[in-house]
Amino acid sequence: MADATTGITQETIALRKVPLDRPWRWLASGWEDMRANMGISLTYGVLAAITGYFLIWGLASLGYLYLVLPLAAGFLIMGPVLTVGLYEVSRRRQDGQSTTLSQALSAHQRNRSQIALMGVALLLMNFLWIRIAALIFMLYFGLQPPSFENLIVETFLVTENLPFLVFGTFTGAVLALFTYMISVISIPLLLDRTEANVIEAITTSWRSVTYNQRAMLLWAGLIVIFTAAGIATLFLGLIIVLPLIGHASWHAYKDLTDV
Repeated sequence: MADATTGITQETIALRKVPLDRPWRWLASGWEDMRANMGISLTYGVLAAITGYFLIWGLASLGYLYLVLPLAAGFLIMGPVLTVGLYEVSRRRQDGQSTTLSQALSAHQRNRSQIALMGVALLLMNFLWIRIAALIFMLYFGLQPPSFENLIVETFLVTENLPFLVFGTFTGAVLALFTYMISVISIPLLLDRTEANVIEAITTSWRSVTYNQRAMLLWAGLIVIFTAAGIATLFLGLIIVLPLIGHASWHAYKDLTDV
């Protein structure tokens, strides 16, 4: 399939139709990649956990601990660009090559400018979500946001705060879905196809979700559930979850695209 587009890219990347249960295969393949490259994979996971602790420390220092939940959601937004090295590990393993930590950390050099542009786009989306979350808290709680100790109770279990919960969840879900659609396979594509540009990657990622809606909604749900579990375990679960999803995302890209 090759459809003409205007100006930016010569052809549209062909997509494959996948069954609903295919995300489980992506996770299984990601687990195999992780087992075969345990050192590199766990390094990325440990760095993710450490980042979570720095997040808590920074918020505590500034007196903004009530924002820990929306900011922790940044792992979902920034995950694709934080795991470029894991995509490289899976790409090289698929080609029968081993990967060193240095090669994984420098993987973005394969398509540096376009991966950087995609990273900036996701960073801006993250900043937007942080600003929106802060405004929602101020709208409902004013200058007296819930304390960290009562955050879960006041956010989820107080009937009077139900409008806050519904509005915040809906807003976050819309932003998360949009971010997911533009990024779910965009960075693996940029890594794999060094001639590709960020517009081509975003449009292909968007098309992959609309073309395989059921499978991609399941994949989105699994990413959210696994990441939430990783965060809920005081970020320790991210040591396993982040590399698992990272490796699996490479296989999702390869399965969804005919390249």
